[in-house]
Amino acid sequence: MTGSAGESRAAVLVRDLLAREESVVTAESLTGGLVCAALTDVPGASGAVRGSVVAYANPVKEQVLGVGDMVLEGPGAVSQECAEAMALGGARVLQADWCVSTTGVAGPGPSEGAPAGTVHVAVARREQVVGHRMFSLHGDRDHIRRATVSVALDLLQDCLRRGVSGGDGTVEVRGAATASGPAPGSAWVDAAAPGTADARGEEG
Repeated sequence: MTGSAGESRAAVLVRDLLAREESVVTAESLTGGLVCAALTDVPGASGAVRGSVVAYANPVKEQVLGVGDMVLEGPGAVSQECAEAMALGGARVLQADWCVSTTGVAGPGPSEGAPAGTVHVAVARREQVVGHRMFSLHGDRDHIRRATVSVALDLLQDCLRRGVSGGDGTVEVRGAATASGPAPGSAWVDAAAPGTADARGEEG
């Protein structure tokens, strides 16, 4: 989604956050900081973007973001529960109004029983999870990571504006969640690129 005159998703987000006088951070696993990089590419982003936690390894998810053992040893790192716990932890640790998180399998092999291209993104507003999206991608590792950035920015924009998604899935809006709390059903978005080969994933 773009604004007027081809304005990028990231530019729209930064503009909207500045207008609201609110801050955003990211908590990223498979994207390795790419979501935050997209936001900080926008001139003036320092007025809204506070930073990022790149929690690529599970111990970092646990020790820095506070993702609980019950999540990592239960549904695992590639799950709605983990994405939501990461979003809550990022907002708390970096003291931001909003946090968007990414976790999943980028390739080239499966992880925790999930095939490459399985991705969860979540958004927290302070102490509440306000959005989650699960989707499947097909393609190489670079495609999966970059497509995840796009979906993460879209979900954050949806949550900022009205709490509902566009035509490619649903955003769950509900009360506060905890890192170890149960999670309701998730939306599935198939964002496959026509004609691309299936990737085989790696990280969670």
